[in-house]
Amino acid sequence: IEGTWKLLEACRQSSYIKGIIVASSDKAYGDSTCLPYNETHALAGCHPYDVSKSCADLLANTYHQTYRLPVCITRCGNIYGPGDFNFSRIVPETILSALGNKTLLIRSNGKFIRDYIYIDDIIDGYLRIAQTMKNLKLSGEAFNFSNGKPVSVLKLVKIIYKILGKTPNYKISNQANREIKNQYLSAEKAQKTFGWQPKFSLIKGLKLTINWYKNLVE
Repeated sequence: IEGTWKLLEACRQSSYIKGIIVASSDKAYGDSTCLPYNETHALAGCHPYDVSKSCADLLANTYHQTYRLPVCITRCGNIYGPGDFNFSRIVPETILSALGNKTLLIRSNGKFIRDYIYIDDIIDGYLRIAQTMKNLKLSGEAFNFSNGKPVSVLKLVKIIYKILGKTPNYKISNQANREIKNQYLSAEKAQKTFGWQPKFSLIKGLKLTINWYKNLVE
């Protein structure tokens, strides 16, 4: 929260800034039974990480409303892809467990539903906003980025094992708490506003990601 505020304040005092994109998250919306989230949903995070995203999101909007700072906000699903070294995240952890023939520990009950979106699609979204922000007068707007096809954690895990040609080897600990069970987004606004849509299916994105990790561990 403080990092976002300091950067926004620095941008406010600079005469060189032409546009700012603040990376928020679907977590900013908090827990809701009304899914998929769209950009009109209230920001209502209740757990520490979720609240940090809600607050950063609101600060960005405040700087636009109060100081007319050219800010756009992106709210993304679970991003995955090459270059992710946070091995406690479900995609890299599953891939490395499978490649190392180790038992994967699933901390939830495996039924939590999430959006998973490939990193290149997110980058494409950021670039489209940066390139069209001024012409389309997007300042102050928020945009969801999602592949629109949410899956459960367990289904994701099984897909990864299938791509690798390995028998699923996991243990469900069901110890996750203070986590939102179901989260997924509508990206209809981004599609209609500046023509963004995901180019990578879950299968295609996972295959590219798996190949990257294979090269990493070989």
